[in-house]
Amino acid sequence: MDKRKIILSVLGLLLIVGAVFAAKWIIDSNVKEDPKIQKVVKNVFVKTVKNDTVPISIPANGNVSALRKLELYSEVQGIFRSSSHNFLPGQEYKRGQVLLNIDSAEYAASVQSAKSDLYNSITAIMPDLRLDYPEVFEKWQDYLNNFGINKSVPDLPEIENDKEKYFISGRGIVSSYYNIKNLEERLRKYTHVAPFNGILTEALVKEGTLIRSGQKLGEFIDPSVYELQVSIAKKFSDLLAIGKEVKLQNLDRTQEYTGTVSRINGRVNLETQTIQVFIRVEGQNIQEGMYLEAMLDAKEEPNALEIPRELLVERSKVYVVKDSVLDLVRVEPVYFSTETVVVKGLEDGTKMLAASVPGAYAGQLVNAEEIEDTAKTE
Repeated sequence: MDKRKIILSVLGLLLIVGAVFAAKWIIDSNVKEDPKIQKVVKNVFVKTVKNDTVPISIPANGNVSALRKLELYSEVQGIFRSSSHNFLPGQEYKRGQVLLNIDSAEYAASVQSAKSDLYNSITAIMPDLRLDYPEVFEKWQDYLNNFGINKSVPDLPEIENDKEKYFISGRGIVSSYYNIKNLEERLRKYTHVAPFNGILTEALVKEGTLIRSGQKLGEFIDPSVYELQVSIAKKFSDLLAIGKEVKLQNLDRTQEYTGTVSRINGRVNLETQTIQVFIRVEGQNIQEGMYLEAMLDAKEEPNALEIPRELLVERSKVYVVKDSVLDLVRVEPVYFSTETVVVKGLEDGTKMLAASVPGAYAGQLVNAEEIEDTAKTE
């Protein structure tokens, strides 16, 4: 019995040991090795930093307006009779041509009547002048000889002494003369004459229209010279000077012009803290009301770099490459424009990203490829 127990105990022990080893083998056979992590190296483009003096240009925009613009208003009433050309928008007129002629027949007749009365008044005093003031008779006779009903009344002869003055004034000649001058001046208001070569940009009346006093008739401009009004920040006002050249371009950026600062307003807008700057510009393709953008050279920033705004991280950092690893370094933004930003703080020779990399982070392995500087935009 003892022998049998011993044998059974040994067999049981062997079974237990075998089960332990079998279990260990099964467990070890189910353990999978961890896969080796492959490091991903991203290809990026870099450029070598080279600091330089960067000119800072302030963008400003506005609509051009003719420097010489004439708004036509009527000071008299009458029927629009004629014009040197068709009174329509776009019509060109030369200097001295009639823009608009209002019927003045009735008023002109009253002027002629007043001239006739003056002529008769002077004629009536001639016998008295011959007898009492023979020394002045000759000059008044010459005045009558040069007097024309259909011409502008000539200036009265110069009165030489008090006796002559009292005699002439007492007959009402002086007052009649100035009354006629007033009538002639008003008669001229019936005809609007082009003061310069230009073009009609607005026409509000047509031939045959009854025009009333104070009514606007149209607008006439000189298309050779225009002015662009822009507003700039007060802090840049002392950097601009009259006569400074300014680059201009149209809305589509297909045409460029060169303007000159002609005037600078001395008052600051209280709400926007901006100052009005007027730029004189000439060009064949410029038209009234055209939208232009100006680039005002405000100042030059030394030891700086201009980069695309997309490269700026958190508004004050950029990615650089050091030993094939990305690093995020702090810079000092100096000026922001629409597409670029001028920064300082990068050392010459630094390799910085030339294009933004999605998902970039500090410490990322990269394969850097050098390219030419593309930071500056046209």
